[in-house]
Amino acid sequence: MSGDHHDVRTQHTASATPSGPAPQSLPLLRLDIHRMLDVMEWQETLAEFRYDPVSPLVVTVTFLIEGGPRATWRIGRDLLYQGLHSMSGVGDIQVWPSHLEERATAWLQLMSKDVGALFELPIPPLAEWLDDTYRLVPAGTETSRLDLDTFLADLLDGPEVPSD
Repeated sequence: MSGDHHDVRTQHTASATPSGPAPQSLPLLRLDIHRMLDVMEWQETLAEFRYDPVSPLVVTVTFLIEGGPRATWRIGRDLLYQGLHSMSGVGDIQVWPSHLEERATAWLQLMSKDVGALFELPIPPLAEWLDDTYRLVPAGTETSRLDLDTFLADLLDGPEVPSD
């Protein structure tokens, strides 16, 4: 996860709904994204973003690659949000904005010991959905909801590739 959570916490704690309890579930977000295969070649891919308040620090992303297996990754929520605005992450997961004037997108790079992938994500729907996750569980309150044993077990399982 990213090393600097201060900006995320400040922005999202202020947007929490003080008038009552937040809803207990958040619909998954389905996005058509681009998987970069080569400098000039990309593949349309469906990505499903899920957020579970029981594991409030992570977003689970399942990539449904046409003609290939599903791949599921757990990405730090703060890392993903911060990467929509500036470089975020080190190692296996990195996210950064593309700075293209014609469209608001960000790059998501995933690396494992066997393979790497680069995806282009549309920022507006993802940012709106992430804002909803912060309304559901404001930044800075995640650990009060965390079942540490379950969280660590899920986190240490790493990326999974379910068999079809």
